[in-house]
Amino acid sequence: MSRLPDIEATPMTDAQRRVFDMIASGPRGVVQGPLRVWLHSPDLAERAQALGAFCRYGTSLPAKLSELAILVTGAHWRAGFEWHVHAPIAIKAGIAPAAAEAIRAGRDPGFTDPAEAAVHALASELWRTRAVSEATYARAVAALGPTGVVDLVAVLGYYGFISMTINAFAVALPEGAPDPFA
Repeated sequence: MSRLPDIEATPMTDAQRRVFDMIASGPRGVVQGPLRVWLHSPDLAERAQALGAFCRYGTSLPAKLSELAILVTGAHWRAGFEWHVHAPIAIKAGIAPAAAEAIRAGRDPGFTDPAEAAVHALASELWRTRAVSEATYARAVAALGPTGVVDLVAVLGYYGFISMTINAFAVALPEGAPDPFA
């Protein structure tokens, strides 16, 4: 962290330690990046990490589609830490490396899979225009169903929050990692 002292640089409060341990023992297994920032406000950290656990591991969307939405969000916000963490996860989940690179560079990834194309279209349009057209919405509902679209918007909102935290607090990339947006 360049704008806040690292949460472990000074003794944590009991509330901070409780939330730190909760995150570390959960599905993430680590407390890194924006989660470390949020620990400066342990009540926020507790609630945000719970929403994040749902958005990452509990939605109706397959991992590939959630990770695609996260990539679109990270690229929109040019959140290097987010991209660094999630691009490899997205590729492992099934997003083509060339598609991930196109998203990072702001180009059309040319998805042919209807669900991938619908997620990319809705996420890109919502971030770019702050709205979703009737055609894009209908395409997303056809591909994902109403619950899937609600979950998709939740993923976008949560990872927008993550990306804003990364950018506002200048969350650094791990030592030696290149900045994907430099």
